[in-house]
Amino acid sequence: MQLHPDDSIAVIFCAQRTGSGEQDYQTAAAAMGALAAQQPGYLGEDHARSADGFGITVSYWRDDASAKAWRDHPEHARIREQGRDKWYSAYSLHVARVERAYDWQK
Repeated sequence: MQLHPDDSIAVIFCAQRTGSGEQDYQTAAAAMGALAAQQPGYLGEDHARSADGFGITVSYWRDDASAKAWRDHPEHARIREQGRDKWYSAYSLHVARVERAYDWQK
């Protein structure tokens, strides 16, 4: 976990994987993570996946304009379409403002 500034934007992506094309998915996910990290306003991400393929990725952005620019990035849009065609049976996306953030580590 990372500390994200107050008043940032969280994009919460919840998805059920199909289980097909695992290697292609892993390659695309790594490429998208690296590309997102290069975008202006990117603050980081958290993610988790269960054994049945349900996953949640939360990306954090300085402001809504930065989050929207990532949504509209051409390469991200191309990979998103592949995800709809191949890798996901369903997903939902939620955008929220982070008003407070706390971290703790032992």
